[in-house]
Amino acid sequence: MSNQTVSPGALLAGRYRIAELLAEIDGARVWRAVDEVLSRAVVVDVLPVGDPRTNLLFDAARRAAAANDPRFLRVLDCDMHDGVTYCVREWAGGRTLERMLGSGPLTGQQAGWLAREVSEALENLHRTGYAHGAISPATVVVTDAGAIKVVGVATEAALRSSGAGSPEEDVHSLGELLYASLTGRWPGPAPAWGLQPAPVEHGRLLSPRQVRAGVPRSLDDISDRLLGDPPRHHAPPITSAAGLSAALSGVVGSSHEPPNQMDETVQVASQNGSIDDATQVVPQAPPPALDPRSAYNSESNGYSPAQPAYEPSTDTRPVRRQPSPPNGNGRRRDEPRQKGSWGGRILILLAILALLSVIAMAQFLLKGAMNKDQGNGTNNGGSQTSAPPQTSTTPSTSGGKATIASAKDFDPDGDQVEHPKDVKNTYDGDPSTTWKTQSYRNKPTLGGLKPGVGIYYNLGAKTSVSSVAVALVGDDTSLQILIPSGDTTTPPSSIDGWKPLATKEDQPEGTVNVTLPAGTQTQYVLVWLTKLPKVSDGYQGTISEVTIQK
Repeated sequence: MSNQTVSPGALLAGRYRIAELLAEIDGARVWRAVDEVLSRAVVVDVLPVGDPRTNLLFDAARRAAAANDPRFLRVLDCDMHDGVTYCVREWAGGRTLERMLGSGPLTGQQAGWLAREVSEALENLHRTGYAHGAISPATVVVTDAGAIKVVGVATEAALRSSGAGSPEEDVHSLGELLYASLTGRWPGPAPAWGLQPAPVEHGRLLSPRQVRAGVPRSLDDISDRLLGDPPRHHAPPITSAAGLSAALSGVVGSSHEPPNQMDETVQVASQNGSIDDATQVVPQAPPPALDPRSAYNSESNGYSPAQPAYEPSTDTRPVRRQPSPPNGNGRRRDEPRQKGSWGGRILILLAILALLSVIAMAQFLLKGAMNKDQGNGTNNGGSQTSAPPQTSTTPSTSGGKATIASAKDFDPDGDQVEHPKDVKNTYDGDPSTTWKTQSYRNKPTLGGLKPGVGIYYNLGAKTSVSSVAVALVGDDTSLQILIPSGDTTTPPSSIDGWKPLATKEDQPEGTVNVTLPAGTQTQYVLVWLTKLPKVSDGYQGTISEVTIQK
């Protein structure tokens, strides 16, 4: 048997039924196969007869056996049959990081978590004295369950004849992987793994924040300590997997659960985003979800199928549970019927109409009282005259509640998106509707990922502002009120362009009244949350209403 005779349908070593060609690496072939003894899918690396890499592959398989971290796909068998050298490895359905980055960079939380998972696995491997030797976006897989798997410990390097590698080289390669995940660019002089090379200035690689807006400063610093030669600001370089794991754990935490940001991924895709003070070199692209099932076709063990191949009569791939077929009225059999009745709906409608009537009556009485006061003030000295209309260049100083023309979520140091669809709930007059930040882990100060998030409010024109009332949900919220530091009729894109006017720390649940300095005039007011209340899965801020007084 030769490498050429190992083909779909062939039985290798009387046990492994060859199913489909996954990849070719310098004459070696990588197959998906079925272990007919244990009835499971596996990956088989096959070398042709007389290939000089035979001894390298056997040695690599022995070293791979020392990798007992569950994030590594194990080597199950390695032998020769009819002159053909083969190595059998675990199979896992998922998507390589290479494929995922083809749709754009990850979020900061996703990129940091993924890099920390790989770093921890390498840390355990390096303690045995061995290295992976070929860490790249093609050897890191996100499974259908969202877990991280690392492909080809030692064996990938043997197939590519790149040498056994060293722990230091593994860490540097992981730095390249983190940089690519944050920016969607490859930190090298030429295109690689489907990515264009990252920009260089004066012979030095630009930092992730200079390439892509919104990269957290903490991850930007870690990336520079991995790849900078030397790192900026005299920071110590990171040269070990243990050091990298510790640094990343301080930013994204130590949980092995994938980041819960899948709803943010959908929102980012629908937003153009804004640009902070970082240099924008590549277009903002939506980060892919770390659960890759909804974004890509199935891909085996990190390899894309090389060509249409033999289709076994029994598909041995893990089968995802499919939704129940619809019944005659368009509803799935397992979909619960909606509860309620017309009677209940009518009662709810009547209650809403009654509430609206009360609100309308209150507004009518309040308006009448205000008109009476104004009449008393103007009729004492003669006939009443109407005031000239307000313009965008004349500050409004009439007193009372300022009208909010619009508002926008503000996350300049993150992913540019913080539940934008719910921003309107903070000035709709209904305290039961709210806007929430994302949920952050480990620290109430937004997980240590960014200085704050918030909402800025557009008053439509330059207006005299005396105070801001913020209705908070949850205890121990810290916030600031800011206005643009320069032209107050234009909202700055970075937090550095805003001037803080007042700070309230560790506020309990309820309405916080913030008095601003006398003479404050602005068109934009930023409510900026810097510390968030504790919730079940981390820390999250909630605002129900914001009122701005003239």
